[in-house]
Amino acid sequence: MNPLDIMLWGVLPYLVALVLVAGTIWRYRYDQFGWTTRSSQLYESRLLRIASPMFHYGLFVVLVGHLMGLLIPKSWTDLVVSQETYHAVALGAGTVAGIATLAGIALLIYRRRTTGPVFLATTRNDKLMYVVLVAAIVLGMLATLTGDHTPTGEHHNYRETVSIWFRSLLILQPDVEAMAASTWQFKVHVLMGFALIVLMPFSRLVHAFTVPLHYLFRPYIVYRSRDEVPAAASHTRVRGWDPVGTRDRERGKR
Repeated sequence: MNPLDIMLWGVLPYLVALVLVAGTIWRYRYDQFGWTTRSSQLYESRLLRIASPMFHYGLFVVLVGHLMGLLIPKSWTDLVVSQETYHAVALGAGTVAGIATLAGIALLIYRRRTTGPVFLATTRNDKLMYVVLVAAIVLGMLATLTGDHTPTGEHHNYRETVSIWFRSLLILQPDVEAMAASTWQFKVHVLMGFALIVLMPFSRLVHAFTVPLHYLFRPYIVYRSRDEVPAAASHTRVRGWDPVGTRDRERGKR
């Protein structure tokens, strides 16, 4: 077995996972105030309203597609749909989601580059993050569109190579040969994915670990006016609403 393959597909994945976990714990313990996306909505919101949902929703579909393709064995889906149908659906949905994600991040970069205050708030870390993120997306689309054939012309199905290798990592028995048999497009895409994962704890991407899901379940916030209640209406009580006052206001009436 090639020593380089052993290093790339048998050792490197666990080193990346170690950096991700240790880096995230370190960031949470020593840089909680920096655990933020550093929102720039205050400086510009028109493009942000378009680009941000396009990028995030597209990326969500891409991630769901990755998890389904990597975690669900091919033998399971073959019981429900044919390989041709599965490939057509995955290719169509993946291409649309990839284009939406790429267009969204392109708009975000354009906004950041052309809006003065936003550009001034951009760090070197942000620039590196954008380069790696865009590269991972582009390489993923390249693998999806061109990685189904080997250089010799043989058909390649990533679910028989990359997926088997990925699942083997979860049980701590890396199938290096399975990943080594994949096409170069998928190999480069995986390596760029490793670079993105390593960068996550040390960039604004760390906010992905703190998605505010509790917003979906918290009660509504009711805002009540603190204006003076007119004398004619002071004795009229509306059901469900009580007048709001303060001690200072009560003293001022005396």
